Amino acid sequence: MVTKQSRSALALLALAISSFAIGTTEFISVGLLPLISEDLDISVTTAGLSVTLYAVGVTVGAPLLTALTSRVPRKTLLIAIMIIFILGNSLAASAGSIAMLLIARVISSFSHGVFMSIGSTIAADLVPEDRRASAIAMMFSGLTVATVTGVPLGTLLGQHMGWRTAFIAIAVIGVIALISNLLLIPNTLRKGNRTKLSEPLKVLKNGRLLLAFAITMLGYGGTFVVFTYLSPLLHDITGFKESTIAGILVLYGVAIAVGNIIGGKAANKKPLSALLVMFILQAVILLVLTFTAPYAAAALVTITLMGLLAFMNVPGLQMYVVLLAERYMPKSIDVVSALNISAFNAGIAIGAYIGGIITDKLGLIHTPWIGAVMVLGAVALTAWSRSMENKDAKGKALKASA
Repeated sequence: MVTKQSRSALALLALAISSFAIGTTEFISVGLLPLISEDLDISVTTAGLSVTLYAVGVTVGAPLLTALTSRVPRKTLLIAIMIIFILGNSLAASAGSIAMLLIARVISSFSHGVFMSIGSTIAADLVPEDRRASAIAMMFSGLTVATVTGVPLGTLLGQHMGWRTAFIAIAVIGVIALISNLLLIPNTLRKGNRTKLSEPLKVLKNGRLLLAFAITMLGYGGTFVVFTYLSPLLHDITGFKESTIAGILVLYGVAIAVGNIIGGKAANKKPLSALLVMFILQAVILLVLTFTAPYAAAALVTITLMGLLAFMNVPGLQMYVVLLAERYMPKSIDVVSALNISAFNAGIAIGAYIGGIITDKLGLIHTPWIGAVMVLGAVALTAWSRSMENKDAKGKALKASA
């Protein structure tokens, strides 16, 4: 007999498989940048636009498309998302120019934005309240597994059979995710709240939510100043061979997977306190990488720690905005979740863009400390947000005792 708990676990597995597919395509360009650059006869920073524009597509598409599809049944929407995902990656596999590749990346990004926004709320609804951060972490675990296996294997595949083959493989993963959604996602999902196109603008007028989005953008995005150009950094600065870089990406991905689990458990009770510690450590490690990057052993240790912290903040950030949405805008939870996904990807886009500028103007070695500065902004905003939460808690305690 299939219990409610096991059905929830299977549904979370389907969401994780889908996020694995999406996570692989999101980050695959990081490992393929040198190959795309050489094949299309463009600079590495121009090839880096495949990361930047993908993130921009998610940033814009997540709230807009989530609002447009708010009344579509959740399972139907999940199926449509994966079909668009498969089409986008198939187009990328056939791209003969950077323009076509960028168009394909933007198409794929639209599926990403909607999936991550509704996926978080679906995951949270599938489990008891005290396990919601862990459920969101489970959904996001597909992203972390993608960095452990999908991105390194895609990079290795691209190095031996051409970068287009990597996108073909991702499209196949998309088909598997589509079948998983069809078989494992229940038909009785909570209906989305009817959302007007003006709803995202209303959400952005809430100062506390706006502050949370800024924390997400800076705290998550800071790592991407260096991570976007990690392959050329490891090759040009540290001196690793291209064949070795895929293995290092596996190590980085393992660290991310471990960090995601730790982050989910740490954020279950006091997400802001946990996030503050995570961001401080993240800023320190990025700064240290500036000095360890030229030395192979030291660079490996630092990059592993960078990976450990890179996704550790994701469950807490998503959990915190859901809590704020329930408090201030309970009818717009999906839109709030979508806007936080936009904030994640705005951070990626800004980080990748800044990383490209720094690479061209100052050199790859300067990307880590610039990323650290970005994360320090998140430290300051998190401390501010926590002080306001503490003040609110004291106010409620005084009212209750009066």
